[in-house]
Amino acid sequence: MDITSNLPFFAELYRVGDPEYTQIGMWALYLTIVLLSGLVFKLGFARKLTWGKTIIVYAIMAFSCSFLTFLALFLPVTEVLAVAAIFLAIYKYRLHKDTKQGFGEEGRDAS
Repeated sequence: MDITSNLPFFAELYRVGDPEYTQIGMWALYLTIVLLSGLVFKLGFARKLTWGKTIIVYAIMAFSCSFLTFLALFLPVTEVLAVAAIFLAIYKYRLHKDTKQGFGEEGRDAS
């Protein structure tokens, strides 16, 4: 079975199907998935934790991303993480902007 004919965008971008670049491509895909997973977690789900707990959470996440890397050869895992990160970043930006405007209007009304 030749997997190189239907690779998702990031797997194709990192040339995972090319025998010369397979190992480097897999590591690049793994690193991309780890970074995007960490970003999505931080933007959408993270709470204030102690340093020790934060390190444990991110270590378990990095270990679990190895399974996602193998799934990313057949499914658009990386692409979905990228889209989720973009949407969560937009949401956080708008939430910050609305919160900042709300406090500014209340401060002006009180004076």
